[in-house]
Amino acid sequence: MTLSIGEALVQQLEARGVEVVFGIPGVHTVELYRGLGASKIRHITPRHEQGAGFMADGYARVSGKPGVCFLITGPGLTNAITPMAQALADSIPMLVITGVNKRASLGKGRGHLHELPDQQGLAATVALASIQVREASELAQALDRAFAILEGERGGPVHIEIPTDVMPLPAEPAALPESPHTAPVLPDVSAIAGRLKAAMRPVILVGGGAKRAGATVRAIAERLDAPVIQTANARGLMHGHPLTIPCSPSLEAARVEIDGADCILALGTELGPTDYDMNQNGWTIPFEKVLRVDVSLDQLTRYQIAEGIEGRVETVAPALLDALGNGTAEHHGAARAERVRKAALVEIGADMRTQLALLDALREALPGALMVGDSTQATYAGNLYYDHDRPCGWFNAATGFGALGFSIPAAIGAALAEPAAPVVCIAGDGGAQFTLPEIMAAIDEKLPILFIIWNNHGYGEIASWMRRADITVVGCDPTPPDFEHLAAAYALPYTRCAMTPDALREALGAVEERAGPAMIEIAM
Repeated sequence: MTLSIGEALVQQLEARGVEVVFGIPGVHTVELYRGLGASKIRHITPRHEQGAGFMADGYARVSGKPGVCFLITGPGLTNAITPMAQALADSIPMLVITGVNKRASLGKGRGHLHELPDQQGLAATVALASIQVREASELAQALDRAFAILEGERGGPVHIEIPTDVMPLPAEPAALPESPHTAPVLPDVSAIAGRLKAAMRPVILVGGGAKRAGATVRAIAERLDAPVIQTANARGLMHGHPLTIPCSPSLEAARVEIDGADCILALGTELGPTDYDMNQNGWTIPFEKVLRVDVSLDQLTRYQIAEGIEGRVETVAPALLDALGNGTAEHHGAARAERVRKAALVEIGADMRTQLALLDALREALPGALMVGDSTQATYAGNLYYDHDRPCGWFNAATGFGALGFSIPAAIGAALAEPAAPVVCIAGDGGAQFTLPEIMAAIDEKLPILFIIWNNHGYGEIASWMRRADITVVGCDPTPPDFEHLAAAYALPYTRCAMTPDALREALGAVEERAGPAMIEIAM
């Protein structure tokens, strides 16, 4: 039977391992949905296209597979621009498939429904590539190109648009993709290994690009006896290890250790200011000491470093471990790491330590949880200093692009990617209001997500910044909804607690037995 372009698209996505699609159908995408009903792909309906994008992001971070969206022409794409920009900043693979108006109408400005002056050009500003399928013969090559980008280098969003008059066309026969079986090319690590073996005070910096190479990173650290400083996206790689420094490299305590190193091994970290200079006080990494492993050649050439290797950390790290030999160095790594940990805890201050105590209580009560944060004070505290107990289990939108409204839909994507794991959504009352309706998607799908709302009745962190800058606080007190009544409207189990670890533990017990989502409001 001849397939339409829309049916062939679904068939080829399924053949490429896509299991979940996030989208809101519309008159401009119904032909893309023609094949979904007969496929094994699970469709999740958010309440807004921004939610679809953030769900795809959370799904990709946990599963390691691209998150896929089906969105309508025009506003469907523009609503997803923010999630696409967040995914671009954090190198998260996301495939956004949209409609676009009929080919003959494009660029004419005649006032068609959902018309944009240049939809593809707009998408290209926040995507690694924007690809238009204008003929039946172009579908397979568009998907080939998209997945080559998604699965190669750093990852990020890719956009494919299909004109509405192309979607129903008969698809040309296309060979379904075969799984590649080529072994990765092992890089020459001898230069970096030699420098590391000669070092007397090495330090390791680890970012999100290393989060799937935890065991090897730990082994390298032990062999070098080197402290390991983890950015927010790398937390969980070294939980409880004597060499771990689970704090932001923006803290002075971490910077003193970095400055004092004679050799810095940077694994899968962008070395960007949202991790390394979040207070914008001008400190710079001593790049002349840096030995860097990154999947992107472009990243490797952005700074003048000592040595660089292009490749995925999970490929390069085992070769580097072998090249280091079997001996174990003695560089007082554990003692150095402990000094930094103690100093960092003092440095973050009492207010952040209070927030950290709540995060520790959550981790102890829900081991192996996926904690998905928004830009809120608890998340800021965790990004400054928090030792999570599993890789890929602590992530948020408070670094990189810094989009509010991330946590609720991203937690839904995370829960779909790993149904057996506890999922905790950490949101402030302000950020939660960006995407509150997405909670209904969690209810529809019966996802056991714990939504925790830190309620300080406004944008507390921004108000603090304004006060410190001697600026009259304006616009930081949006009235939050009554979350108890809101939970009742959503038919969610709900409880409220004070901002103490004991009160939070009691609240967790109150919502422990549940088949779906629940909400805890922390009064601040």
